[in-house]
Amino acid sequence: MQDDTKLNLLFIKEKRTGLGLTHQQLAEHLAFKNASTYFKYENGTYSFKADHLPRLANILQCNINDLFFHDTNKYWK
Repeated sequence: MQDDTKLNLLFIKEKRTGLGLTHQQLAEHLAFKNASTYFKYENGTYSFKADHLPRLANILQCNINDLFFHDTNKYWK
């Protein structure tokens, strides 16, 4: 899988912390069992599912595309 199709987990973490949201708050918004479960998604142990992404983007006040790495170099080759 190329980087431009991978989630940018650092961006997700930085947006969450920048908005002052806890793991527990994200877990509740995404209907996960607990903060530990959300943490496993944010650190890459588990993979976010497609249906998580619109909700995650809404909570983090960003566009879904912002959640992904973007390789702009491939467009200029």
